[in-house]
Amino acid sequence: MAKSRRGRGGPESVTETVGGGVAELRPDRDRPRGWTLLIDGAPQSHVDLDDPAHLEFSYQRRLGHIADLAAPPGAPLRAVHLGGGALTLARYIAATRPRSTQQVVEIDAPLVQLVRSRLPLESGWRIRVRGADARAGLARIPDGWADLIIADVFGGARTPAHLTSTEFVAEVRRALRPGGCYAANVADGPPLRFLRGQIATVRTVFPELALTADPAVLRGKRFGNAVLLAADRELPVAELTRRAAGDPHAGRVEHGRGLLDFTGGAAPVTDATAVASPAPPAGAFD
Repeated sequence: MAKSRRGRGGPESVTETVGGGVAELRPDRDRPRGWTLLIDGAPQSHVDLDDPAHLEFSYQRRLGHIADLAAPPGAPLRAVHLGGGALTLARYIAATRPRSTQQVVEIDAPLVQLVRSRLPLESGWRIRVRGADARAGLARIPDGWADLIIADVFGGARTPAHLTSTEFVAEVRRALRPGGCYAANVADGPPLRFLRGQIATVRTVFPELALTADPAVLRGKRFGNAVLLAADRELPVAELTRRAAGDPHAGRVEHGRGLLDFTGGAAPVTDATAVASPAPPAGAFD
């Protein structure tokens, strides 16, 4: 059962136990209909119901840049979201690319119910939310159906091991049309062993890769999010670099030789060797 706590002169904060822990929808003091979703105190998503094209979190802005560059401006996309959260990126694509057809795969049914009841989707948006494990849901996507697949899956603040392997990435490529894009949100901290392994893993399946993140994360100075972009075609690296550099928290893009050097000879991960992403250190979200 959801519990509400009224803020000072504003909307109520809502908490509810969901499959992944305790979810909180916290009102944004700066945006009248803005909300932040937290799971067990860790920020997951931000939504502005008045402006679904607004992306508050840096990693979501980077995913938004990729969605912007996946097709000509305004053209509808077929998008698959592995991990739903507050449906932030699905809302963004629906708002910026009308007539897009989107499928969201989210295993946490109580979370989906909370988000859809408190942060409803606009009528007319072609967004289907399916309750399933991300890999099982991906397996149901027809061959070559998607223009864009976004993986942003966390359970207990960690990406499950079975979503980090070459076998999983091969399923992603199967579901993408030729020329389609894969974007993954990867969380790691020093010494960035998990991130480097993910780059090596995706490289076994896709010939073109780019990585964008806060420079401090890429230098191994702190725990944070990096967004990995992959495709079977040349990537719009120059434009992605320009957009990342212009963000409120400027990001850096690695590609080509620089990305290969960053990977440092890390070995690809298979189903037999995969492990979950590392847990955030204490105080990472303070």
